[in-house]
Amino acid sequence: MNAPDSDDIVIPDAKRGNWVDRLLPAAAKPYAQLARWDRPIGWWLLLLPCWWSLALASGAAGQALPSPWYALLFFIGAVAMRGAGCTYNDIVDRDIDGAVARTRTRPIPSGRVSPTAAAVFLALQALVGLAVLLQFDRYSIIVGLCSLVPVAIYPFMKRITHFPQFVLGLSFSWGALMGWSVVFGRLDPPAFLIYVAAILWTFAYDTIYAHQDREDDALIDLGSTARYFERSTPKLLTVCYGAAVLLLGTAFYLADAKIIAFVGLAGFARHLAWQVEKFDADDGDLCLKLFKSNRDAGLILTAGLLIDGLLKGM
Repeated sequence: MNAPDSDDIVIPDAKRGNWVDRLLPAAAKPYAQLARWDRPIGWWLLLLPCWWSLALASGAAGQALPSPWYALLFFIGAVAMRGAGCTYNDIVDRDIDGAVARTRTRPIPSGRVSPTAAAVFLALQALVGLAVLLQFDRYSIIVGLCSLVPVAIYPFMKRITHFPQFVLGLSFSWGALMGWSVVFGRLDPPAFLIYVAAILWTFAYDTIYAHQDREDDALIDLGSTARYFERSTPKLLTVCYGAAVLLLGTAFYLADAKIIAFVGLAGFARHLAWQVEKFDADDGDLCLKLFKSNRDAGLILTAGLLIDGLLKGM
């Protein structure tokens, strides 16, 4: 049986009429979907800890604004490595994805991209990420390469633990170390505090996301924090989000951030509290909306740090 045409495929968590659907030729669409170019939330969530750390480190170094070049490199790297990570995950999880309602239309389980072709596409994206990494100093290159360890093991965690979201946090938050490292050529306590805060943030928002698949995961016996905590998820979100805010505040204090950074942190905290208030474990559409809203929460924090740096430089 022939694989279905890309135009006939509905991707549940992608916005209809996105630029991939509208602009790319049919042959390219499955690869764009494999890299999740039609769902930008992933690279936003990977990018934001990079920008938090870069902005805080730049302010601590006496710079009014972060280097635009570094900010751009982090953007390119986030898009490339998020795409590479998703491609790798889909290769490893192709049989599982075919058994889950939300993921069975992905390019590999639907037959639109072969595992071999996906592996080649993975290599190309990884080369872009490597080219970005090589623009930094030697210390930062080593730090960046270490991120491959949690990335490599993440797809297997759902098979052996209920906490794959923690391993995702280890990899998705790595930019918190990189942003500081590229400014100072070393890692200091604020970088580690932002890293742990970002892990907790990721752990929480990905638990919200996982509630979409809770029933399917139970049927095929895959682990997730959504299954483990179920009705206790609001308490988990409160603890993780609250601890993340406290750790970020401590990092800001140690880096001598000023009042506007803390105003941005307060806005970030209020957004996270709103998520907890609205959360409904049985409403998959709402869970997806709340998950995606973390881009806005992260941008509020980023704006506070940027404005704070500008005011400090005046």
